[in-house]
Amino acid sequence: MTEISAAALRGAVDLSSLRGRVAQPATAPEGAAPAASGGVVVDVTDASFGEILELSRSVPVVVDLWAEWCGPCKQLSPIIEKVTREQGGRVVLAKVDVDANPQIAQAFRAQSIPLVVALIGGQPVPMFTGAVPEEQVREVFAKLLEVAAQNGVTGSVPTDGEEPAAEPEEAPLPPLHAEAFAAIEAGDYARAIQAYQHALAENPRDEDAKAGLGQVRLLDRVQGLDLQQVREAAAAAPLDVEAQFRVADLDLAGGHVEDAFSRLLDLFSAVDSDQRTLVRERLVELFDLIGAADPRVAAARTRLASLLF
Repeated sequence: MTEISAAALRGAVDLSSLRGRVAQPATAPEGAAPAASGGVVVDVTDASFGEILELSRSVPVVVDLWAEWCGPCKQLSPIIEKVTREQGGRVVLAKVDVDANPQIAQAFRAQSIPLVVALIGGQPVPMFTGAVPEEQVREVFAKLLEVAAQNGVTGSVPTDGEEPAAEPEEAPLPPLHAEAFAAIEAGDYARAIQAYQHALAENPRDEDAKAGLGQVRLLDRVQGLDLQQVREAAAAAPLDVEAQFRVADLDLAGGHVEDAFSRLLDLFSAVDSDQRTLVRERLVELFDLIGAADPRVAAARTRLASLLF
């Protein structure tokens, strides 16, 4: 399952140019969040995207970037819409035709479509690049709601004139997991890493702790990095392992999973045997972060195996 975090894209995607392009959102009924055009599935344009950004402060918004000519989009978009409607108003789907709305596509750095990105509190959150099966869509939507709750975005919008769905009660987190989440909220990634490590020491089979540890390590590594400077440094030193690691981390945090894997696999084939070990270990760490079931991980593992043997 893809792991997502509202902090993962901060600084990697700048949506500030799309703010303030539309008048104030319509007033919603008391206790409910405003929907951009009513309902849980809305068509969004360059002009109206500012309203969607504001809406994401109350309700998580899933942005589906598509085009009429895109075959995979026609496979994925109906699944995204179906799963959105099943959430009972706890998620809004914003559909964006990239041909008609190039400014949104540029802001999200959409190198290929379909591209699905969520917004939580105005911050972009990577979800999918390319068509994925319905089961994976459901898994990532569940994770999206968890991340939204962690960031205090728990509103909902009315669906078909009905009252918003009641929030399901969540089971309390184990103490070490709760400590890790609190540390992440405070920006103390070192303390979060330590909490997850303690959880794994107590239970080495704790998959949530393993996934959380990989995620927070990535957040720790990308914190404070300047994307342009990092890319320039990597271009100037193509065999500098740490420089390439930093770009791969930022690519992964920005949702460009294939780019991150391709960069490290190219690096693996170019460096000496001692450095290959470091690159392989980082690849395995990123594979675990994305999840073994992801087809991008399977493809990268296959290429890595061919390079090893």
